[in-house]
Formats: sequence, structure tokens, C-alpha cells
Amino acid sequence: MDDLEARIGHWYEKIAELGPDNLDARRDVELVITKLDEGQLRVAEITANNKVIVHEWVKQAILLLFRLREMVTYEVGPFEFHDKLDIKTDYARRGVRVVPGASARRGSYLSPGVILMPSYVNIGAWVGPGTMVDTWATVGSCAQIGSNVHLAGGVGIGGVLEPANAVPVVIEDGAFIGSRCMVVEGARVGKGSVLGAGTILNPSIPVIDAETGEEVSRGYVPDYCVAVAAQRRRQFPGGEFFLPCVLIIKHLGEEERHSKVALNSILRDYGVAT
Repeated sequence: MDDLEARIGHWYEKIAELGPDNLDARRDVELVITKLDEGQLRVAEITANNKVIVHEWVKQAILLLFRLREMVTYEVGPFEFHDKLDIKTDYARRGVRVVPGASARRGSYLSPGVILMPSYVNIGAWVGPGTMVDTWATVGSCAQIGSNVHLAGGVGIGGVLEPANAVPVVIEDGAFIGSRCMVVEGARVGKGSVLGAGTILNPSIPVIDAETGEEVSRGYVPDYCVAVAAQRRRQFPGGEFFLPCVLIIKHLGEEERHSKVALNSILRDYGVAT
């Protein structure tokens, strides 16, 4: 693997010179994409000390793929596509349920037990076992989605390919992302946390604890929290305005973490839907 990493680095230095006729570069890049597709490699992962590390060379291989592939027209049933990348196949062997209208690009990894409603998963993404990607939800390039996550209807999980060292969006195990939420630009949602419907989370959005009024982070909802979209008052020379924030309204106790009844009650108390 170290040798493959070195070869990808070598090709990436020459990316401006490469084209589909460079078979040596394409062989190495296609091997990385195959390993991504089978879950043997990941673009990013969480370390033992709770930090997200990015494997830059894997992202470089994805960028090289676009340089080394030509546009191709192909048909799937009555549908026609014109693109450089293949769509994912062989779902039965993978143990993945895919409803008509859903698609994923080859080079994304879908764990056994994943359910795709009419939705989209882009290259480099990793989706953990038992996760539901609900109707019209999108998992962007290189996003890392944990196990037993629910991405509700219309959720947008942002993608990131460039720069190669940019941290992708990370949704950790057991999280629930409510309808029409947007989580982008390397934002992160911790284990078992809940985002109320319509919440926007990115690295510039302050996350505030409702009990203390203190800002706890930017773009990161910690483990086992219920968080909702909110606004905070700010004074500017031109007047008083309200800027978006994310408000932690509840830290979940052990007995509440896996209780849908408790979660619905908490959100209903604050007039928030999922």
C-alpha cells in the first residue's frame, strides 16, 4: 500500500500532463478506486483521539481519475448517461437495498444493511452499516457517514475534493439528520446526535449551548446532543441583525439516547420537527 501511495503521489505531481492514454497512471488510479468501492480504503476516518484524519493521496487518486477517464455515453434500461465515471452495481452481493431512483457512483462504499431511497451517493463517500439515506438526500463526494445513521428526506451532505487535504463532512454513528438539513464544508455531527429539520451546519456556524449561552464549537455538534437551527442578535454599524447559529437544546442521557418517543417529545417542546 505504501508503494501505491507513492505512485499516486508521483502521478499527481504530473496531473497537468496526464490523459486517458497514460495506461500506467490509469492502472494505479483504478486500483485505488476499486479499493474505495470495496471499502478497503477510506478518504478519511476518526482516530483514537477523536480527530479526523484525511488520506490526501486517496483524494488525489479521485482527482486523477477525472483526468484519466474520457466521457462515455451508456444506457441503463430506459435511461441514458454521459459521464466519465461508472455507477455502482452488484447491490445484492453487497447486501444493500436500493429503491428505484437511487444511484451511487463507483468508488463510494455502501456497507451491508444500507438502504438507499431515491437518493444519490458520490465517489469517495463511505456509508456505514444500517444507515438509511432517505428520499432526495444527497451524500457528497468523500463524506463519511457512520453506522445506523438516518439522513432524512432532502438532507444535503456536502462533498469536497479540492484541496486534497480538506476535511470532508463526518456524520458519526447513530446520528439523526432531520429533513432538509444542510451539513457542508467539513462540518461534523457527533455520535447519537440529532439535528432538527432545516438546520444548516458549516465551519463558520457557531454551535451554542442553550443552558449556558456559551459557544461550544464552530461547525461541530458534540456527541449525544439535540441541536436545532436558531439565530443570535448582532449589532452592526448599519443596525441590529440576526445571524444563524445552531442551538444545543438538550444533552441526551443514557435513557433518552435510543428512545424515539423521548426525542420527539424534546423536539416538540421546542416547536421543532425532524
